[in-house]
Amino acid sequence: MHTFETLDTPDGPFTLVENADAVVVASAWSDDAAAVAARAGLAPGDVSPGACRASAAVRAFYAGDVSAIASVPVAQSGTDFQTAVWSALREIPPGEVRRYGELAADLGSPGASRAVGAACGRNAVALFVPCHRVVGASGALTGFAWGVDVKRSILTREGVKIPG
Repeated sequence: MHTFETLDTPDGPFTLVENADAVVVASAWSDDAAAVAARAGLAPGDVSPGACRASAAVRAFYAGDVSAIASVPVAQSGTDFQTAVWSALREIPPGEVRRYGELAADLGSPGASRAVGAACGRNAVALFVPCHRVVGASGALTGFAWGVDVKRSILTREGVKIPG
């Protein structure tokens, strides 16, 4: 069984889903727990409301401790490449961004910027696996499932200077 909790944040409702070991398996800026759980392949009957341990890290993040999310345990399944992208995302410090192409090159696949983008789009544990820290080749805020305004807000909260 999995537990979900929805928190009010300055960026809107944020729902997280944890397994029985308090490992985050899904999270998103949404109050639709079934849709958030579905990103992790869970059926609506697989989740029930309750308190999640990781909610303290989300509250701390929004209170100004942007590093609070880094140590939260997460689990998600994907291809070897997707898993490598998600791991690399967790290595990007708060306040920094990487371009899709830079991340692809760092992973030994310099021509795979679109595959990096696809892995970011499939990330089921938003915020904890910070796909929001990846930007387009020009530095533009592109591609974020919960909207560019949320991405801008999170990056600004982390101290990133957004051009324009």
